[in-house]
Amino acid sequence: MDRLEKYRSYITEIIKKYGSYKHSCGDIEVQTVSDKENDHYQILNVGWHNNKRVYGCSLHIDIKNGKIWIQHNGTERSIAEELTEYGVPKEDIVLAFHEPYRRQFTDYAVN
Repeated sequence: MDRLEKYRSYITEIIKKYGSYKHSCGDIEVQTVSDKENDHYQILNVGWHNNKRVYGCSLHIDIKNGKIWIQHNGTERSIAEELTEYGVPKEDIVLAFHEPYRRQFTDYAVN
């Protein structure tokens, strides 16, 4: 399996794991979105709680230019650390939720 296929596999496992968690309140559906053709992966929360609409992304990961871009992480876990536990080198992970100038101060890729 080539490097990008491994990355897709790791991301899919993470998306499935966190997407299997259910909300403890409201009528909120957790949806996983895996667009392997364009390398976009998300977990969405859709539903209602106390007559209020709930709609939002709790995790968004992309693969761009051979690197894993964590666009948004609303989980309580460091997805970057989880990816390194799979064996992904830190230089192939971009913490895209940080401003570009701040990325140089992390152990991860700038872009």
